[in-house]
Amino acid sequence: MIDPFGRSITYLRVSVTDRCDFRCTYCMAENMTFLPKRDLLTLEELERLCNAFIDKGVRKIRLTGGEPLVRKNVMQLFRALGQRIPQGALDELTLTSNGSQLERYAPELFEAGVRRVNVSLDTLDPDKFRAITRWGDFNKVMAGLEAARKAGLKIKLNTVALSGFNEHEIPELMRFAHGEGMDISLIEAMPLGEIDEDRSSQYLPLSKVRRDLEERFTLKESGHATGGPSRYVNVEETGGRLGFITPLSHNFCASCNRVRLTCTGTLFMCLGQDDKADFRECLRNNPDDDNAVHAAIDAAIARKPKEHNFELDETKSRVAVARHMSMTGG
Repeated sequence: MIDPFGRSITYLRVSVTDRCDFRCTYCMAENMTFLPKRDLLTLEELERLCNAFIDKGVRKIRLTGGEPLVRKNVMQLFRALGQRIPQGALDELTLTSNGSQLERYAPELFEAGVRRVNVSLDTLDPDKFRAITRWGDFNKVMAGLEAARKAGLKIKLNTVALSGFNEHEIPELMRFAHGEGMDISLIEAMPLGEIDEDRSSQYLPLSKVRRDLEERFTLKESGHATGGPSRYVNVEETGGRLGFITPLSHNFCASCNRVRLTCTGTLFMCLGQDDKADFRECLRNNPDDDNAVHAAIDAAIARKPKEHNFELDETKSRVAVARHMSMTGG
């Protein structure tokens, strides 16, 4: 699949649910209204649509949420898609998680074919962790990380850099990750959905974070790539990798290789745009016609925009799109 700007689309991110057992302050409002279950694709429909994207050239699928592991029977989908890896049709099946359910599911994930997992972690302080997640249990996440390691999963931590909250913890988070054999990526807070705080007060440009880190650490450019938007450096003092995901200060649109599917069957060709394609009706109106689904995929990829609409700085805060990150799946 080639979009109008010559980019090969090989990466599909799938939100299997908009529900989550955390309420992270930069991601959700505290009193969220979630979708009724009747609006969601069934796991069988998600499997069919993912397989259609694989047939069209997708080589990597990441299951996300909300928190993907809170969806009932979601391991059914992991096992089904994992079968495409030994067939040679899919290179990788991964997930992004808050870590709350990993202690329970890590062995099953490995058995299903998952080899890497991204876990969101913004602080090592249990009290601050509770404050930023509102409902999260720090010790439960730590137990989840340990269970994932024991199961054989490679872990990358994702840390959202938040001004006034964790900017001074970033070196400690990096040392923790590298000391445990984990990569870590820093992410700029993105203006998705109305929350209970002013976006501009949260925004911390990673260009500033990197300058601060370079006063204490030796950062050397790395050619490491995972198919996602992280730009990596090797940290000489820790021996680990550090990634920067910079949708605002240094966007990565020119190399974008991904599209995002929500749990309702809506495909967003860009995280920071509202243009979308409805695959729920396509699936249900064509239960035995995969050619129609393939044609709908082609039509959607042909509308993928050149770049996103994110705009955020210290003087203004504009929500680029109304949907929350938990709906789109990151």
